[in-house]
Amino acid sequence: MSRIGLAFKLFFQILFNAEVAERAETLSLPAPAEQAAKPETPPPPPKPKPEKPQRPDGIDALVLLATLQREARFLDLFQEDLSEYDDAQIGAAVRDVQRDTKSTLNRLFAISPVRDEEEGGRIELPESYDAGEIRLVGNVQNDKPSGGTLVHRGWRATKCDVPKFSGTLAQAQVLNPAEVEV
Repeated sequence: MSRIGLAFKLFFQILFNAEVAERAETLSLPAPAEQAAKPETPPPPPKPKPEKPQRPDGIDALVLLATLQREARFLDLFQEDLSEYDDAQIGAAVRDVQRDTKSTLNRLFAISPVRDEEEGGRIELPESYDAGEIRLVGNVQNDKPSGGTLVHRGWRATKCDVPKFSGTLAQAQVLNPAEVEV
């Protein structure tokens, strides 16, 4: 609606409706003479930004564990007493849990190897390497070796996309609710 149309509409509402007229009167701006007579008041100070509520320590780990349980039945495998089952049953269960856990971890963390070379092969180490990426094992001397056998390629996360949780700590601690069939 154009401003002119709005002005006409408000004019007639104010003219014929006492309640609208009273509200308009309280909203109307003071005349320029009234503004000059009033001393300028400073604007109110800005409201402080509300602090973010503190998230309890470990809540992200609980969310990750609940996600692994929901999508891969991770806890069901490791909390179950497997002594009652034969190896074929355990192998079938582990295969499904491993596949689904791998898929979930790759979706959340985009996991990739630290080193691309094949395990068991010889690799050269740069003069200065990142000790957070390469750990020397075996017969480690004081001097830095130039290379060695790659025992494990290592793993790194190239992203972290753990679902955000906005509930309480007590809610996060329920990793999988009990199921009751009725």
